[in-house]
Amino acid sequence: MNAVRGLKAALNGSGKFKYKDPEAVVDHIVIGGGVVGLAIARHLTQRFPEKSTYLVERHNTIGEETSSRNSEVIHSGLYYPADSLKTRFCLRGRDLLYEHCQANNIPVRRTGKLVVAFKDQLDYIQGLYAKARQLRWPETFAQKAEHHFSSKGPVLPVELLSGAEARYREPDLSPDIEGALWVPSTGIMDSHELMQSLERDIDDSANGALVYATSVARIDPFASSSAAALPDAPDAGWVVQTVTGATLDTADATSDSTALLARTVINAAGLSAPLILNGIVPEAERVPMYFARGSYATYTGPGVSRVRHLVYPCPDVARGRGASAFQSLGTHLTMDMGRRIKFGPDLEWLDPPSEEDSDFWQRHLVPDDSRIHEMYDAVRKYLPGVELDGFQPDYVGIRPKIAGPGAGFQDFVIRADYPGKGKAGAQDPGAMISLLGIESPGLTASLGIAEYVVEDMMGASATPN
Repeated sequence: MNAVRGLKAALNGSGKFKYKDPEAVVDHIVIGGGVVGLAIARHLTQRFPEKSTYLVERHNTIGEETSSRNSEVIHSGLYYPADSLKTRFCLRGRDLLYEHCQANNIPVRRTGKLVVAFKDQLDYIQGLYAKARQLRWPETFAQKAEHHFSSKGPVLPVELLSGAEARYREPDLSPDIEGALWVPSTGIMDSHELMQSLERDIDDSANGALVYATSVARIDPFASSSAAALPDAPDAGWVVQTVTGATLDTADATSDSTALLARTVINAAGLSAPLILNGIVPEAERVPMYFARGSYATYTGPGVSRVRHLVYPCPDVARGRGASAFQSLGTHLTMDMGRRIKFGPDLEWLDPPSEEDSDFWQRHLVPDDSRIHEMYDAVRKYLPGVELDGFQPDYVGIRPKIAGPGAGFQDFVIRADYPGKGKAGAQDPGAMISLLGIESPGLTASLGIAEYVVEDMMGASATPN
């Protein structure tokens, strides 16, 4: 494919919004009302109930971007390098998510998953099996995660199956399937009810607030000696300028914006997280933004009538296709809580038309049938009974990537920047914590990410005064 350009655009790159002295002080500002931003804001309100936490979301409701456009799968932590953040937060988040769903009556079901392999892919699933058997609970979050759970069994239970054993569980599978990896900890959930439960907890807290239809226009480092004095102003923090009820393009930069001084900023803006970070770092250090479209299709027809579990093909890495395989796990079969069968997502890289248009991806959210034939061809390899006429476009999501095609495995990036100091030591005051490239398994990892950010990164610096 042709090279895909990464955007290095920055917040307020045009300079439209001029610096404003802050009007008030808030302890925490969380930018982004997706599942990760909600989880972090909720954890902050529970960990520091006496401190103020504002979650700022540019849309009218929560979860309008990536969080409402995914497979709603609770992942197991199977695919990624053992020492990666993706594996660590997926393992921890998986169990926290099951606990939260059960405690809050959120629809959830442990369906289990089969990763199915043709003959030339058997080495791949055997490698996954060996890795899963060696995994240990990550030593993070102030104490070992295993101390939180009663089970002392394997971190990631798995079982290798022959082709015949796989077809016993899923009779509709192709006779050419030679083996499978059974992963019982995988499940499905209602992501919308999850986000609503987090939203309620923030709303019900003493000092938490959700601010909708509000965009961040500009962020500046704050030092107490360089700006107008405010009661209770910290020694260091960030001046966050916001616009409510208008887009950044149409807002009057002078009259429509409000400036607050935040002791800590959490940048959980998903697709826009690099844009916000790029507004405070030197141009040479800007993080590129890449956008990958994933389409989903519903399916009604023959070839899946006996399906009871999630079914995943092996990614391309199993056939020696290298780095790009980490960027998509293939067009897999999932189902929703009503047992409606769906396939996806596929992977389609988007090329931005201009450096200034960082929201161009919004024009690519309308589902169409342009990808149906490719999805059908991918699915019928492992489910040969499906028919093209049964596939219907359903919805589209955009992956927030920070590495382009062929770049290989890209882990989550969680970094802290400090006013006047750039990157400083852990737990220094006045942090701006940015979460970059939080794509799959971001939904599964969300509660684990929140725990890490609040307890490990902020625990010492955010203790009550």
